[in-house]
Amino acid sequence: MAVRGAGGTTSAWHGKARVPHEFLAEQERVWAANREALSRAGLRQGTSGAIGRPDTATKILDRTWAAPLAVGPFAAPTRPQDELALVETAGAAGLPAVVSAYGARELPDLTAAAGPATWLRLHGVGDRETALGLARRASAAGFGALLVTPDHLGLSALTAVREVAGLPLLTAGIDTAADVVRALDAGADGVVAASLHALPEIAETVAGRCPVLLDGGIRRGADVLVALAHGADAVLLGHPAVAGPLAAGPEGLPRALDRLVAELAEAMAFTGTGTVVGVRPEVVAGPGTAPATRSARPEPSAAGPQPEPAAVLRKADLHASVSDPVLDTMNFLNEVTFRYPDAISFAPGRPYDGFFATEQIFTHVRGYLDHLAEQGATEQDIRTVMYQYGPTAGRIREILADSLRVDEGIDVPAESLVVTVGAQEAMLLVLRALMARPEDVLLHASPCYVGITGAARLLDIPVHGVEERPDGLHCADVEAAIHEERARGRRPRAFYVVPDHSNPSGTTLSLETRTELLELADRHGILILEDSPYRLVSPGPPLPTLKSLDRARRVVHLGSFSKTVFPGARVGFVVADQRVVDEAGRTGLLADELAKIKSMVTVNTSSLGQAAVAGTLLAARGRVSELNSGPAAYYGGAMRATLEQLDRRLPAARRETLGVRWNRPTGGLFLRVEVPFEADNAALTRSAEEFGVIWTPMRNFHPHGGGRRALRLSTSYLTPEEIEEGIGRLVRFIEAEAEAS
Repeated sequence: MAVRGAGGTTSAWHGKARVPHEFLAEQERVWAANREALSRAGLRQGTSGAIGRPDTATKILDRTWAAPLAVGPFAAPTRPQDELALVETAGAAGLPAVVSAYGARELPDLTAAAGPATWLRLHGVGDRETALGLARRASAAGFGALLVTPDHLGLSALTAVREVAGLPLLTAGIDTAADVVRALDAGADGVVAASLHALPEIAETVAGRCPVLLDGGIRRGADVLVALAHGADAVLLGHPAVAGPLAAGPEGLPRALDRLVAELAEAMAFTGTGTVVGVRPEVVAGPGTAPATRSARPEPSAAGPQPEPAAVLRKADLHASVSDPVLDTMNFLNEVTFRYPDAISFAPGRPYDGFFATEQIFTHVRGYLDHLAEQGATEQDIRTVMYQYGPTAGRIREILADSLRVDEGIDVPAESLVVTVGAQEAMLLVLRALMARPEDVLLHASPCYVGITGAARLLDIPVHGVEERPDGLHCADVEAAIHEERARGRRPRAFYVVPDHSNPSGTTLSLETRTELLELADRHGILILEDSPYRLVSPGPPLPTLKSLDRARRVVHLGSFSKTVFPGARVGFVVADQRVVDEAGRTGLLADELAKIKSMVTVNTSSLGQAAVAGTLLAARGRVSELNSGPAAYYGGAMRATLEQLDRRLPAARRETLGVRWNRPTGGLFLRVEVPFEADNAALTRSAEEFGVIWTPMRNFHPHGGGRRALRLSTSYLTPEEIEEGIGRLVRFIEAEAEAS
């Protein structure tokens, strides 16, 4: 391939230079690494005082751009018209275009279309004189800047190129702080970082002295925002992101650029960021992302001098749990859903809010207030109930106890309940109370809801996963785990399980297994933490809860109204009727100890939330199962529709050939699909980006490894039409991945 207008070829360069195909291969590897890192990064939702659309404009190299994007470099167009189309489209969009030293068009043809918004990249040019000649022609043609990779020419040549051209010079391929220092010493007017991983260090070293750009891996507007949060002032939109839109016809690239800038504005709005220079590191929340303080110049303010930047904390000095991928699971899923709003999502495990009417909130709160008045409460009493903190253990324990008795067969005194901020707080309180020694360990069924393992991680509690077999949990495996931990000198204290239509696998314990598990707990002196939020959103009569079968007070029951009565109220509870004896022989309840801990965590649960839930229970005479019969039928129908579509799209012979299988839950919101490829976050991004369908990697629910080739589908939030279309997309994705692997 010939250097543009150089009169020679690039077949043999001297010294450190590589032939162009080797250069591009290395660049592809770097871009792929950036793509993987960007796919794992998430955005943290924020708020802003700014009104209206965020401003994506930025000023770099003394020119204002419509967005922090440079279009290109386009390595080697397969059609001569593509290069001209790239320059014209970028110029019309108010963005610089970066063209290669290799191409069919003469340099003046390109600047005639876009003027100084056109930059020339000198890559793979190992000959000093060729580089200087290109620099002169670029200057004469009216180019606005040059991009040069020092490794190919040497640092001494950089200064010469800059002097000959008289143009701003950006050095590419910068990967370390030392590279930055050398580039600035050689007179660089900007640096181009090779990788997202190195970007924070590079930006910190630059310290605002010149622009910092990131080269490669950008596909979406959120990617741009992540790069800015890591310290970039702008990004280069490389060959992989440009080639496809160009091939789509005359409108392909303009549409792609418009969409990218619109996505950037949406991402800025989502994070509460009003301007490009206002992007801060804290907008990023995702595994593997720990950006340094942004080195860009501070946002100008009419208020005068700004205060010194706040102190920067080292993530290594924070609790280790904040770096645990399990804590980023939900952030990542939310961010993927936000990035691809047109994708059909089988990811959210939340109830369908079409069953709730806004006016019900006021009706149920009023019902609870009327109940208080009927019980003899004065107007002042009711005011105190609603406006004051209230008892830590909760105001509505009697109503909850009555409901559990009539609806679940759980017959316990009201004082054995603690009303919590969702079941998540209940988990935290129980773990903190039970796990007293360094050797105490929590056992759990695996795969497992991330809330319990995340809470254990926050509290530095070791966990031991008991893997489910294809037909579900076996008590023999739980007992083996108990023996294994004791042999290691540790003390198994409790076993966590979701017995009904579990999250994430959708499995249900048989009545025989429930009885056997209770006997095992009694035999080994451990507690069972029963978490069963999906039993009342499933069709048909449920099996009895473990707590209703508990005769030895071995079960701590964790409850929530977030899937049934009122998700937004965040009201849960814990039934902890275990006796606690102190050194003086005085006895109390475990619930009393949990209330003490709660007083130091949330103080009390929202009085308004408790009132709304209590009013709902009173109206239903405590029977949540009857109240939820309609939604349960809906969810059951959604599960059946999903299984039917899977059967239709992947009949037995086809799925056997592909190596695909799934379980068949009779209720709940989730099912597990096993696939013949790595179902990781990168695969999820491909699924969303190329096929328009989102799911959850099962590996997120295996804290000790496992689930690498499986995904979770949630069926709760989709219509039959969306399920049909979504499963069609999912099957096309699975077939494509199976073929590729």
